[in-house]
Amino acid sequence: MKKIAISLTFILLSAVAASAQTTPPLTLARTILLPGVKGRFDHLAIDAAGNQLFLAAPGNHSVEVIDLKTDKVRQSIIGLGKPHGLAWAASTGSLYISDGVLGELRVYKGTPLALAGTIKLSEDADDMAYDGAHHLLFVGHGGSDAANPAKIAMVDVDSFTLAADLPVATHPEGLDIDAQTERVFANIADSHEVTVVDEVGKRITAHWKLANAADNVPLAFDGAHNLLYLACRTPGTVIALDAATGKEVSSMPAAGKADDLFYDPALGRVYVISGAGEVDAFQVDEARKLHSLGVLRTADAAKTALFVAAQNLFYVAVPGAGVTPAEIRVYSTAKTGMAQ
Repeated sequence: MKKIAISLTFILLSAVAASAQTTPPLTLARTILLPGVKGRFDHLAIDAAGNQLFLAAPGNHSVEVIDLKTDKVRQSIIGLGKPHGLAWAASTGSLYISDGVLGELRVYKGTPLALAGTIKLSEDADDMAYDGAHHLLFVGHGGSDAANPAKIAMVDVDSFTLAADLPVATHPEGLDIDAQTERVFANIADSHEVTVVDEVGKRITAHWKLANAADNVPLAFDGAHNLLYLACRTPGTVIALDAATGKEVSSMPAAGKADDLFYDPALGRVYVISGAGEVDAFQVDEARKLHSLGVLRTADAAKTALFVAAQNLFYVAVPGAGVTPAEIRVYSTAKTGMAQ
């Protein structure tokens, strides 16, 4: 009987594994067309209460404001150089845009959104992370040369003032926040390291060097497992680091040219979207190990996305091609929405 039970258990686990490999981790729920929006896309942000999605369109020198009730563009914020990072702060009812060409952080308020202030940064102002509990916005910028040193700006959104500007080795890429320990993690890709910032002390407390991969661009923090996930481009890899020590816990192959990475706390999953137009999905187990759930093909040049945990939705920005208009593909991550 014991042998039979073991055999049945093995068969069941094999069936579950096979199902995980064939069942897509994301299923298409709807598509939002963006006619007239040209060029490549960068980061996205959402105002959940206001039902509006924001899309940085550096190829169009604009940020598109999309009404999620009608799935239509409500406003196009123009006059931008190269919009990169976006953040919505509900406490101030404001949209923050980092502009890489103008080398500044901009804040927009009102209906429609209008420019309400700027803070001068270095060129290549890029990704951002917002701590809503402390009303602090962190912006990576600079790093192109000695005249534009790489830094992480800390901005008080209530007063819209620069609270600190912390020097780092090279240009900061992805950022994320551990609100419980009040730390900010930043991928410093060209230096193959993660920099850790203490919000309260306004200082850098650690530099975690990567041993087995480089070009670490996007990252995401997982408080449930106390892990930090990095997607590296050389080679294409997703790595889980212990968020207390910076030591590698697990790693798995992933598509190269990763641009965005998200953690799904409800399902314990990691999603990596890359320039190959693919989303790699991974499951995190109780031992904090990563397991592949397969790859979802989206569209050519679709390399940026936004995961909204409260909605169980994954928004993928797809640039237009020829006569085919640009679009946002909205995928469901909920188990009930998975294909059978």
